[in-house]
Amino acid sequence: MNEVSRTAQRGGGTARPSEPGPTFAPLYRQIRELLLRGLQSGEWKPGEPIPSETELAARYRVSQGTVRKAIDELAAANLVVRRQGRGTFVASHREVRTQFRFLRLRPDEIEEGAAAQSAAGAPGESGPGMVMTSRVLECRRLRAPSEVARSLSLRAGEAVVLIRRLLEADGNPTVLDEIWLPGSRFRGLSAERLDAWHGPLYLMFETEFGVRMIRAVERLKAVAADRAHARTLQVSEGAPLLLVERVSHTYGDQPVELRRGYCVTDRHHYYNVLS
Repeated sequence: MNEVSRTAQRGGGTARPSEPGPTFAPLYRQIRELLLRGLQSGEWKPGEPIPSETELAARYRVSQGTVRKAIDELAAANLVVRRQGRGTFVASHREVRTQFRFLRLRPDEIEEGAAAQSAAGAPGESGPGMVMTSRVLECRRLRAPSEVARSLSLRAGEAVVLIRRLLEADGNPTVLDEIWLPGSRFRGLSAERLDAWHGPLYLMFETEFGVRMIRAVERLKAVAADRAHARTLQVSEGAPLLLVERVSHTYGDQPVELRRGYCVTDRHHYYNVLS
């Protein structure tokens, strides 16, 4: 049975999914939800092509225009990537344009135009003229503190993984990350495994654990460096830091990462383009 069937309704024929779904959603939104289910179930994996618009239109018995509009929304959400002459592919953190879209620190000397290009996915982890490297300081399993459990929709005391890592820009300590992950989704993650991995952390989560970060919510706050943060970041105790707290979500809007980044901003700034 096809996932979408055309059912005549009073006042005209309207196509809608034969399986449960939003009754009054526009048809292209219903197709988008069906495609999302395919992404979430792993029918199409990161980096792989999805069927052509013609094939999807035949599968769901809708027009190509309807399929195209549904795919447009997925592309706008960075879930799929259109490639000229090749088709549409499931987005992956392996691609430069998606690897660092959540990293918003830029060198102060960077020009506005170049910063905007970098924020849109230009080569380089944080922008032209800056090389970002990372070093894992700690990786351990523990019981979730109450505030971490709330952020990750876990019960207090459930197993979580804590990663502490230092990001250095051109050799200068710049960001101290404290990353909390649900233990049930990241079984086997260890400091040794992190040290052996070469590439973006989100790519590791995607390829090794099947967890893809879809969207993130951030909160920014100015804080003073405590003794431990000051020692790691090589700043004076009490020096101003930018705290970026991020909760990242995967398919189904499930929170799968709480990240607190303590940023030194004497040579860098937080840059974002709102549209």
